[in-house]
Amino acid sequence: MRVRPATFAAAAGAALFLLAAPAASAAPTATETLTVDRTGRIASDGTITLSGTYRCTAGTGPVYVSSSVSQNSGVLSYGIGGTKAVCDGEEHRWVNTGRPAAADALRPGTAHVEATLLEMRPEGIAVKPAFHAIQRQEITLVRG
Repeated sequence: MRVRPATFAAAAGAALFLLAAPAASAAPTATETLTVDRTGRIASDGTITLSGTYRCTAGTGPVYVSSSVSQNSGVLSYGIGGTKAVCDGEEHRWVNTGRPAAADALRPGTAHVEATLLEMRPEGIAVKPAFHAIQRQEITLVRG
């Protein structure tokens, strides 16, 4: 079958027009946020409890709220638990607990917390971390 030049030109022009046309914009997504409460707790056994709120939208992989805390020099940071996030655009509370290897590593007083809202996005046979939000904040650790 022979294609007529005019028909071919019209089809090619239509294809180029569709490719060049602006794509329909997606519905706006809720803002992703992460907060850290101003006070953290140290239990008698050295267990640290940190908390706050988060809001995220669905991703392609599981999403977690992780946290770490440091004091004084800030050179040594201790991971404090992780919470699986529900990414439905609503605000949720998170609470992470953990105990540094040395029970007396952290003391009541000023501390620096870094919390992350992290998605483990599948990519082929591996997973790739994708940050949704990061919050760095000074808090006060108290006994209790």
